[in-house]
Amino acid sequence: MGILKALVASLLVSLFLFQLAQALHPNQLDATRVGTYPPLKIDCGKACEARCMLSKRPNLCHRACGTCCGRCNCVPPGTSGNYESCACYAQMTTRGNKKKCP
Repeated sequence: MGILKALVASLLVSLFLFQLAQALHPNQLDATRVGTYPPLKIDCGKACEARCMLSKRPNLCHRACGTCCGRCNCVPPGTSGNYESCACYAQMTTRGNKKKCP
């Protein structure tokens, strides 16, 4: 009986320490983690604002970027290109088979 209590107590302490470590370092793992539950969500508004800030058609850019970000949960860095950092974002196409995401 004493061993069971010690085992349960050590399990509870280890779970507490694990939760404490996650609370102290929430940004250690970024939004590009794959296979996590629940997946981390990025702020699509801010990410698309940065992506579309030099666009000639900002409303169109924000709308397309928002759709892509919502589906892929990532936006490539910079104002253009860099698609290799977000494969899902790069693979989305329109009905005309053109790149959907800015």
